[in-house]
Amino acid sequence: MTAPSKYTEAGVNIDTGNAIVRDIKQRVRTTFTPEVLTDIGLFGGLFDASALPDQQPVLVSSIDGVGTKLHIAAALGRFGGVGHDIVAHCCNDIAVQGARPLFFLDYVAASRLTPAAVIAMVAGMADECKANGCALIGGETAEMPGTYADGQYDIVGCIVGVVARNKIINGSTIQPGDVAIGISSSGLHTNGYSLARKVLLQDAQLALDAVPRECDRSLADILLEPHRSYAPLILSLAAQFTLKGLAHITGGGLLENVPRILPATVDAAFDVRALEIPPIYRLIAQLGGVAPREMFRVFNMGTGLVIFVDPAQADAVCAQARQQGHTAARIGEVVPGTRTVQLRHLPATL
Repeated sequence: MTAPSKYTEAGVNIDTGNAIVRDIKQRVRTTFTPEVLTDIGLFGGLFDASALPDQQPVLVSSIDGVGTKLHIAAALGRFGGVGHDIVAHCCNDIAVQGARPLFFLDYVAASRLTPAAVIAMVAGMADECKANGCALIGGETAEMPGTYADGQYDIVGCIVGVVARNKIINGSTIQPGDVAIGISSSGLHTNGYSLARKVLLQDAQLALDAVPRECDRSLADILLEPHRSYAPLILSLAAQFTLKGLAHITGGGLLENVPRILPATVDAAFDVRALEIPPIYRLIAQLGGVAPREMFRVFNMGTGLVIFVDPAQADAVCAQARQQGHTAARIGEVVPGTRTVQLRHLPATL
């Protein structure tokens, strides 16, 4: 009889980790592009960059996590959506600079790995990678009892993409008179969940299966709605129009993400009346007594992407975005300023 593993007694099961890798290999292989030179399991993933068609190619990279949205996923045992979340978030972060995603790597950790949960996460990642033309080239799982609370997971993703040097979008040409176009989000995406959870679940004691009067779906469905990827839209628009600047609206909302791409001598002035604010944000603001300006600093408030263009192209950009299934509208303009965001017609309460 084989003696019990001391490592397993300490809380880490090597066999479970190996079984997870074995079960996800085929799913991951479906994301491979011709440039991928290695299978899952080697120490590093190999990608043949010599085949890239870009002139003066510039690599663009980003890394991020899903945050406390994972608490909702764990409470419900619904992990597939957070796999989509991490890939979409990372794709957006490089696409706003004009970059096409090439490959993605993931890291999944917990106090104790549950094969069904990890497989669901990786399946979601693989599906989202395929949707963005991106190879899931490698990953890592880790059991760390004592570091993570029982039943909780952490996900981190790293992405690498490419853009031709003369096609980089960095906001440097944004000038007064340019138009700001807002592209709708699919929900909270992956930001603001610590506040949302405190207000809705801890303080208001709402159940995740509850359907608030203001909403048309359960809190569970609203809070776990996957992060929308804008990469296909951005790359399509960039091939047809002159996009002066793009901001992915994540943690920090409009107030902190938009200034990252503004020249030092301009402001972005948004008309709050032009924004379609979903009911979930009004519910959080009302139940939590959260001031409107703080809401716009924590959440995307229904706008997941902002595009700055010349006024002559604004209507055509909106029309093209709508053709691709997005809600798009003029939400503001660029004015002289000091690289800040103005929220015009901001109400006292939401």
